[in-house]
Amino acid sequence: MKKAVLAFAVVVVTLMIILSASFNVRTVQAVSSQEYAIERVDHKLEVLYDGNILLTDTVQIVGKSTDETATLESFRIGFPYNYSEYVMRQMAYNSSTSFQVNPNVPLEGRMGFYAVETVFAQPLNIKNGTKHVFTVEFVLSNDLCQKEYIQNYTYYYLKFPAYPSLSKTVAFCNVSIVLPNYATYVSGTVSGFSYTKNDLPAFTYSPATVKFTLSGSTIQVVNMEELEREIAVDEFGHITGSDTYRMTNKAQGQLSSIEVVLPLNASNVWAEDQFGRKMISPTLVDARTSHYNVNFTLILVKGNSTIFELKYDLPSSYCTKQQGTSDSFTLTFPLFQNLDYLVEDISVNFALPEGARMQSFEKTSNTSVYSLSRGVFQDSLAITKQNVIALDHFDVEITYVYNPLWLAFRPALWMWVLSLIGCVVAVVWRRPKATTRAAMPTVAVQLRPEHLKAFADGYEEKMKIILELGSLEAKVQKGKIPRRRYKVQRKTLETRLSTLSRTLAEYKDQLRVAGGHYSELMLQLEVAESEIKEVDSSVKSLEIQYNRGELSLEAYRKRLDDYQRRKENAEATINGILLRFREEIR
Repeated sequence: MKKAVLAFAVVVVTLMIILSASFNVRTVQAVSSQEYAIERVDHKLEVLYDGNILLTDTVQIVGKSTDETATLESFRIGFPYNYSEYVMRQMAYNSSTSFQVNPNVPLEGRMGFYAVETVFAQPLNIKNGTKHVFTVEFVLSNDLCQKEYIQNYTYYYLKFPAYPSLSKTVAFCNVSIVLPNYATYVSGTVSGFSYTKNDLPAFTYSPATVKFTLSGSTIQVVNMEELEREIAVDEFGHITGSDTYRMTNKAQGQLSSIEVVLPLNASNVWAEDQFGRKMISPTLVDARTSHYNVNFTLILVKGNSTIFELKYDLPSSYCTKQQGTSDSFTLTFPLFQNLDYLVEDISVNFALPEGARMQSFEKTSNTSVYSLSRGVFQDSLAITKQNVIALDHFDVEITYVYNPLWLAFRPALWMWVLSLIGCVVAVVWRRPKATTRAAMPTVAVQLRPEHLKAFADGYEEKMKIILELGSLEAKVQKGKIPRRRYKVQRKTLETRLSTLSRTLAEYKDQLRVAGGHYSELMLQLEVAESEIKEVDSSVKSLEIQYNRGELSLEAYRKRLDDYQRRKENAEATINGILLRFREEIR
């Protein structure tokens, strides 16, 4: 019995030794799979036209493993954590493909760093002597680029990470700060716009600043918040486009113009403001990149936003007829070429000729959202994308079928309508004419100062009621008033608001009929009211997204500030209109 127990114990011990040895072998293999060295990092910071910073780290590694099957599945790189709130986007790629990027990951457990993990599509072989090159790219907010005017000189203050932060020593690090031509270095914590470092230590923590001067307006610290582009092809193959921009000035000084990028070979370019008024014709700055300078109707001070629209023609060479067919066409259109600023939200809509049917479309980007709309007479394709820069450029190729017989559709429709109207007129003309009493012409309502005063007083009363409703909502949410009292007061205020709104609608009609600048002021008032409604709706949606955890606190606060500025601008427009009415009463 004792011999059996002893034999069993020997077997158990032997198995434990074997298992332990196998675990040790696996551990050694796992460690060896990470044997590589970082030979070089090119750390490049390019200040874009809108002041945003394109940070590009091109990494070159060399394998050191003696195991020919050793691989590297991911790579981590970052910078000091205080820059994390300014990160707008990140991506990684090599010469042939893009990689998945996991944001905000630990850098080997070290505190104080913001790092991203690049997950390679295919693990990199790191046997001894093999080399690999890939790029990790960040876009940092223009809050890190401050613009200031001192004694007729324009100074820029740039904050940035002087070196990348990695978990291994870098044999050689080359740093370059790319600025527009004629930028002059003034001072900073670095020696100039380019410098190098041998044996850059692991976990380098290096916030830096640089001050420089720059003549002209080659950097404008602005937020390009939205771009809506419409590309329309008519039945004759003519192509027209329109770009609607929403932007905000973030610099200390005033802004009177801005440079934007149009599709190549655009012609007959003209601009309108948000009220549809024609602006000064845009001027071509660079034909090679299709940069145009747009002059604003009103000076834009810090924190204020504006909306403008550019309309233009495009050459028919973008759209070609397929060989061997009479009704099949291909529209090939490049998107986001030469874009030297970041646009937070872009939507591009392609409208085909009436009667055309889309057969297929091809794209060279999988990071955009596509939606196809098929109408009764027309097809359209919409593309949306966020945080877009020039590196996101790609081509869209749309193939559609169009029958030339559709050219006669509209004329035939009009002829049918005119024939029907002619028949109705003929029937009415042949009817016996009854003796009727001539109607007296109505006299146009004359606009008196009392109308302006009543409208201004009524609108101000409406604004006060809206404020009282908001205050009432806040009180009941904080439990300062009972629900019963809240319902009674809310009902009273809503009744007053409804009655006042009907009265104001009548006054608005009278002001529109009066024509002249009164009609234009009513148009501005309606635009401002629509802006406030849109902002209120967007704020509610934003709060829902934040409560669901879909937005970070920084993103929530930033977008909330943007909405607040838009609402304040709209309210300022309304107050200006009311003030103008009161001045006319005097």
